[in-house]
Amino acid sequence: MSGRRGYAVLLRGVNVGGNRKVPMAELRSLLEELGFTEVRTLLQSGNAVLRGSGDVAGDVERALARRYGVEIRCLALTREELQSAADGDPLTDQADNGSRAVVLWLFDDIPEPALVEELDPGRIAVRGRLVYQWCPDGISNSPDVAALIRRNWKVATTARNRNTVAKLLAAIPD
Repeated sequence: MSGRRGYAVLLRGVNVGGNRKVPMAELRSLLEELGFTEVRTLLQSGNAVLRGSGDVAGDVERALARRYGVEIRCLALTREELQSAADGDPLTDQADNGSRAVVLWLFDDIPEPALVEELDPGRIAVRGRLVYQWCPDGISNSPDVAALIRRNWKVATTARNRNTVAKLLAAIPD
């Protein structure tokens, strides 16, 4: 169909610590009910790839709110947007383990760019609405930059490690 593109859809904060459960089989069904095609889910943390058009993120957010009764933010990224995020990682040289390198997307603009100065420049880099973090001791043993950003910058975030970004890129429909 004309105008339909491949997207990676990233749900924020689902299936973490037993909260906001969204079974991936239900997510696939929901996305197909919305008219998206070539739908696949990856892992259990709210990742899907699909072919669609229009306001993909908005359509998914509204459907999730109707189905689960809670707001679940999501991003819909084209292959180009996701590839640009992967290629733009300034910490790549340090990160020899993709499970310890995180890409964090901000849903909104940074309210005060001066807030970036609070972050450790050796392990965290901000590029527009993307935040990159290198966690040499593992993600669970590193500062929770996403929580810091949500609390201090008052913007919603969602993050994926470099390995997940690579899997999403490989799975997005052409």
